[in-house]
Amino acid sequence: MIVAIDGPAGAGKSTVARRLAERLRFRYLDTGAMYRALTWLAMRNDVPLWEGQPLADLARRHPVSFDHAGRVFIDQTDVTASIRQARIDRQVPVVARHPAVREVMRERQRQLGANGDVVIEGRDIGTVVAPNAEVKIYLKADAAVRARRRQAERPDIGGDALATDLKIRDRSDAARMRPAPDAEQIDTTSLEVDDVVDHIERLVRERQPASA
Repeated sequence: MIVAIDGPAGAGKSTVARRLAERLRFRYLDTGAMYRALTWLAMRNDVPLWEGQPLADLARRHPVSFDHAGRVFIDQTDVTASIRQARIDRQVPVVARHPAVREVMRERQRQLGANGDVVIEGRDIGTVVAPNAEVKIYLKADAAVRARRRQAERPDIGGDALATDLKIRDRSDAARMRPAPDAEQIDTTSLEVDDVVDHIERLVRERQPASA
């Protein structure tokens, strides 16, 4: 089974997806981490971030992988911590906007999700990456709440800078921020994480084969 979770930054995708995967004993696939890993590698290798094809070629030569603990690897390097730096935050939208890069990443995401029993979170998961996912969720939240959540996650970045970053990312991602027609939309503005996870878990249990 594939559970696809989409939504904008700060809506709670990563926290919800990670906790849901733990409960279900599914694999957790953070697609945003894949773009971050590519950004890290491109910056390390001085690959220009404004040129899509060289980035796509780099991504194809060095596919991102995850271990059983969810650590992120690229070019045989554990980049789990490195990709959360502020300098990566600033450049990820530049890398992710290239169609050639997104195509390579989507291919890799499909490969990683091919064996099923996985929770995949990111953008355009339910519409493009895994359109046949058995459960599709679209999380959303008030912009101010999203900014506060991001601030809690990244105290090293100022609140005003984060709010601006969210606006820029929302504009950049607008074309990919559409819920799938068959996705269940959940407004997480006033919900606790466990409330959201409980709801999605019930959906998953309902749609699992009786023998599962």
